[in-house]
Amino acid sequence: MPSRNAEQQPPSGSEPRIDGLSPAALQQLQAAARAIRDGAEAPARVALDTTLELAPEHPEALRLYAILHTRAQRQDEAQACLQQVLARWPDYALAWSDLGGVQQARGDMEAAFASWRQACALAPAAPMPWFNLGRNLQSHGDTDAAIEALQQAHALAADFLPALILLGDALVHAGRFDEADARYRAALALHPACGDAWRGLANMKTRPLSDADREQLGAALRQPGIAPADRIAMGFALGKVCEDQERYEEAFHALNRANAELREIRPWQASAFHAHAEALLAASRRLPPPIDTGLGREVIFIVGLPRSGSTLFEQILAAHPEVEGASELTELEQVLGEESARRRKPLLQWIDEAGADDWQRLGRRYLELTARWRRHKPRHTDKLPSNWLLAGVLGAMLPGAPVIDARRDALEAGWSCYKQQFYKLPHFACTLTDIAAYVRDYERIMGAWQAAAPQRIRIQRYEALLATPEDEIRALLAFCDLPFDPDCLDYHRASRNVRTASAAQVRQPLRRDTARAEHYGALLDPLRFGLGLPRAG
Repeated sequence: MPSRNAEQQPPSGSEPRIDGLSPAALQQLQAAARAIRDGAEAPARVALDTTLELAPEHPEALRLYAILHTRAQRQDEAQACLQQVLARWPDYALAWSDLGGVQQARGDMEAAFASWRQACALAPAAPMPWFNLGRNLQSHGDTDAAIEALQQAHALAADFLPALILLGDALVHAGRFDEADARYRAALALHPACGDAWRGLANMKTRPLSDADREQLGAALRQPGIAPADRIAMGFALGKVCEDQERYEEAFHALNRANAELREIRPWQASAFHAHAEALLAASRRLPPPIDTGLGREVIFIVGLPRSGSTLFEQILAAHPEVEGASELTELEQVLGEESARRRKPLLQWIDEAGADDWQRLGRRYLELTARWRRHKPRHTDKLPSNWLLAGVLGAMLPGAPVIDARRDALEAGWSCYKQQFYKLPHFACTLTDIAAYVRDYERIMGAWQAAAPQRIRIQRYEALLATPEDEIRALLAFCDLPFDPDCLDYHRASRNVRTASAAQVRQPLRRDTARAEHYGALLDPLRFGLGLPRAG
C-alpha cells in the first residue's frame, strides 16, 4: 500500500496531552508541530527548545522532538526522548506507538511489536494504534494477525480509508477475495476516485472488472481536481478493465497515459542503470571464494523480471513440507545497507575491500535476520525479483543458496510489467523502450552468472512449466535439493499468504491462455524493436 495512506488521520481517541502548558508554551508546541509536518527542522527545533524552556521536560515536547530525530535518522536520540516521555506518562498510547516505529528502524522488531500492542492495550477505542499495528504486521508478513488488527481499526473508524484499503490488501493476500472486493468497494462508496481501491480491485487479476466499473472509472477520471496518485492508479485500472473486455486500443492508451504521468514524478535513467549493473557485475567477478560453500543452504532465492512467474515458482516451492514461502524480503538489502553505513561508503566503493570473512559475516547476519521464516520449516524462499543484480554477491555471501531465475517470454513479461503500477520510483516499466533496456541488462548479466555457476543458478522458464509441469517441477525440486512431493503439483491448494500482485493467479491451476501481447499489434513495436524482435506482422 502506498505510504501516503498512513498520513491520513482518522478520528482520534487519544489526543496529545497538553497538561501543564502555559498559553505561550502551547503556542510554541503547536508551531513546532506545524514545522515538523512541513519538514522544516530548524524552525521546529527552535520552537521545541522554547517550549522546553517554558515547560522543562514536558513529555509532549519531548515526543515531538523524538519525531524530529526520527525523520533525521537519529534513532538513538529519538528513543531516548520517548523513554523520557514514558517515564512521565507510562499510559500514553501515542508515545508507545512512536516508540515502536523507532525500534523498528533500529531493527528490533520484537520490541517494536510489543510497543505497538501496548499502544492498543492502552487505547483500545482509538483506531490509529490498531491501524499502526495492522500495517506493520502486514508488512512483516503476519497477514492473519494484520487482518484482525485492521478489522478493529475499521470497526472503530468506519470512514477511515487507509484502514479499509489495507484491510482489503490483507484479505487479498490471505486469498479471501470476496471480502477484499467488498472492502475496496466500501472505500469507493466513500470516495469514488480512491485510486488505492481501484488498484486493489485491478490487482485481483483473475476477477474481471465490469462495464459498470469501466463507466465509473471513466467518469471519475473526467472529474477536475483528482489527485495525481489517484488518477494514475485509476488509469492502470482502466487499462485492466479495457483489456478484460478486449478493448485493446483503449487499454493501451489508458496505460500509456498512466505510465507517462508516473514517469514524470521521477524518470528512470536507463544509461545510469546500465553503468551501475555493469560495474556491479565486474566487481562481483573479483570476489574471493567463500570460506563455507554451504552457507545459506536454508534459503532459496527467486529472482528475475517482475510478472515473469516468480510468485508461481515460489508457490510451488512453498507447497513443499520443507519450505516456507516468505515472499519479497528486504533483509538482503538491509544487510548490505548496514555494511555500507558502517563503512560510510556505498556498496560499489567497498565491495573490493571485503574479504571472505566479511562476506561470511554478512551471510550469517542475513540468516539471523530471516530466522523467523524458518521457525516451522527448515528452509525459506526469498522472492525479490530485483535481487538478480546481486547474483554475484550472493555467491560470496550465501554460496549454498540456490538461485532460481524466473524467465518468461520477454515480450509478454515486458508488456505485463507495463500494465502493472509499481510504487517504488524510479521504475523501469514506465516506457516500452526502458523495459527493453532493462530486459537486455538482466538477461545478459544473469546469463553470464548462470554460465559461470550452473550448480548455483537455474534458469526456470515459465513456458516450459506450462508445457510439461510435472517434469519441470521435479527438476526444480531436484535443483533445490528437495525430495519430490506431490503437493507441489497441486500448489494452488497451498494455504499460505501471498503478498504480491499475483496473489489471485497462483491460487488457480496452470493456465495456458495468459499471452496478451499479440492483441496489441504494432502498438508494441517499440518494445519488440528494443528486444531485437521483428515488428508485428
